[in-house]
Amino acid sequence: MGCRSHHAKGDGRGVNRDDKAEIENETRVVQAGRRAEWTQGIVNPPVWRASTILYDSVADLRASGKRDTHHRLFYGRRGTPTQWSLADALTELEPGASGTLLYPSGVAAIATALLAVLSPGDELLLPDSSYDPTRALAGGLLARMGITTRFYDPMVGAAIAQLIGERTRAIFMESPGSLTFEVQDVPAIVAAARAHRIVTLLDNTWATPLLFPAIARGVDYTILACTKYVVGHSDVMLGSVTAGHGRYDALRTATYQLGQCVSPDDAWLGSRGLRTMALRLKAQGSAALQIAQWLKMQPDVARVLHPALPDCPGHDVFVRDFKGGSGLFSFVLDGGGEAARAALIDGLAHFGIGYSWGGFESLALPVDPHHHRSCTCWHAEGPLVRLQIGIESVDDLIADLDAGLARFRAAR
Repeated sequence: MGCRSHHAKGDGRGVNRDDKAEIENETRVVQAGRRAEWTQGIVNPPVWRASTILYDSVADLRASGKRDTHHRLFYGRRGTPTQWSLADALTELEPGASGTLLYPSGVAAIATALLAVLSPGDELLLPDSSYDPTRALAGGLLARMGITTRFYDPMVGAAIAQLIGERTRAIFMESPGSLTFEVQDVPAIVAAARAHRIVTLLDNTWATPLLFPAIARGVDYTILACTKYVVGHSDVMLGSVTAGHGRYDALRTATYQLGQCVSPDDAWLGSRGLRTMALRLKAQGSAALQIAQWLKMQPDVARVLHPALPDCPGHDVFVRDFKGGSGLFSFVLDGGGEAARAALIDGLAHFGIGYSWGGFESLALPVDPHHHRSCTCWHAEGPLVRLQIGIESVDDLIADLDAGLARFRAAR
């Protein structure tokens, strides 16, 4: 189910692997992971479903167990070319990566990555803007294992060095935060961590490696909820962890011991979505910024939390480090309460109401960051609404939001 980086001269499409470093991401997402032995002359690797792998003899079976089973059929849980193809492609999107492993959800990917690097008695540093399931993992399973978590201000930057203690073994980042969109200074945090020989992990789902190549910035493990932009169609749960230099083996060991695996059908759908990810990200990012700028001009909106806007926390870091924005952001209403916010959202015609994001369809979600803070306080002028912008007409989405704001005014 995993894939380590390699330097094979051919990948079945007449492209030298060593030359691929020079191509653009739009080309890379189309070509990556399509080895000749996996595609066998067709465009997409087929769905290889397997549990039992048959051997020619007892001697062959015994010998197989002693060999490295990477990219070698051994048992279904270790994967088939269907899973390897997607893992290989995700590795190719991260310059400097040593390999990728797949998981049945983004949360499973986060949990396995943390369990690969933490032991009882260790301390984890976690940003206060973290995704709620990550916080729940820290306060639940990790706490029961004797692993303590200390939350930190996501805007701490290089000053995180002052928080590193004798038991600190890992620093987790989520940039930008998935509710309030603070952009962390990842290179500064990585530099402080490396000075203390501490492992760094980044939830990079918002940007993907196309907008923020995390391994190249020194991150040890970069995590994607592939459910979002990789799959892109709101129909598969999938996660991945890509490891930097020298970090793959520990991740693979933890993954195998935990029995983590992904169905070939889900991996195949992930590969299909990946091929259009660059185009979707570009379209959704452009539309989201247009809508964010429009919302910023509306009198019923107090603030818009989009990293590309100058007043979003960490905007200067975003401009310095990111290649663009994606389709997820939030806005703060000017006054009002739950009923007024619900009036805005409930009547929307082109925005669904539901969890997740990254699909082709737009979503609107009421979010309350003050419920998810430990060391910082969230104060706002009114309720918060998070928008996932799909690939619908920007004019239609703006008209829908305009009508929603009118309902908000009436209800407020």
